[in-house]
Amino acid sequence: MNNVITSIVLPLLFSTTGLTSALAGSAEELAVVPELDLNRYAGKWYEIARLPNRFQKMCEGDVTATYELLGNGDISVVNACRESNGEQQTAQGVERLADSSGPNSKLKVRFAPSFLSFLPFVWGDYWVIDLATDYSYAVVGSPSRDYLWILSRTPQIEETVYQQLLKGVERQGYNPDDLVKTSQSER
Repeated sequence: MNNVITSIVLPLLFSTTGLTSALAGSAEELAVVPELDLNRYAGKWYEIARLPNRFQKMCEGDVTATYELLGNGDISVVNACRESNGEQQTAQGVERLADSSGPNSKLKVRFAPSFLSFLPFVWGDYWVIDLATDYSYAVVGSPSRDYLWILSRTPQIEETVYQQLLKGVERQGYNPDDLVKTSQSER
């Protein structure tokens, strides 16, 4: 049963962000970072906090996202987390530019099977809205403001930096009180 969840159900749940983002609107455009160096962005990120969402409901902690550039310009995505029973759960997906003529900080992500990639609603918005100049932290959201993640290259982030990021997401139209901090084991 766990294999069914991992290979079919979990990726489909991850992929529904596109439908939600497409149906929801926001009064003001979500501002993104002007330029994203995808080579520097690639690698492992630790989730520091997120808006609760149904597709991460089973994640108890140790949430990570690993990005790898592919030869065709797309980005491989592997999301992982630890469930309450201690088991590791992973979901594999792919990212691409949302619009080749727009900023490269506006991406689309898909966790649905590749044969469904022609369907627009399997692609979710993945917009980088804040980024440290040294790529030590990033904030990712969706224009619907239904999704938000604070990511770091390390399992922990300085509290002063975290508070600064909360102020930034509030200016972007998110309610920082809705964020939940992610439990990360020391590594």
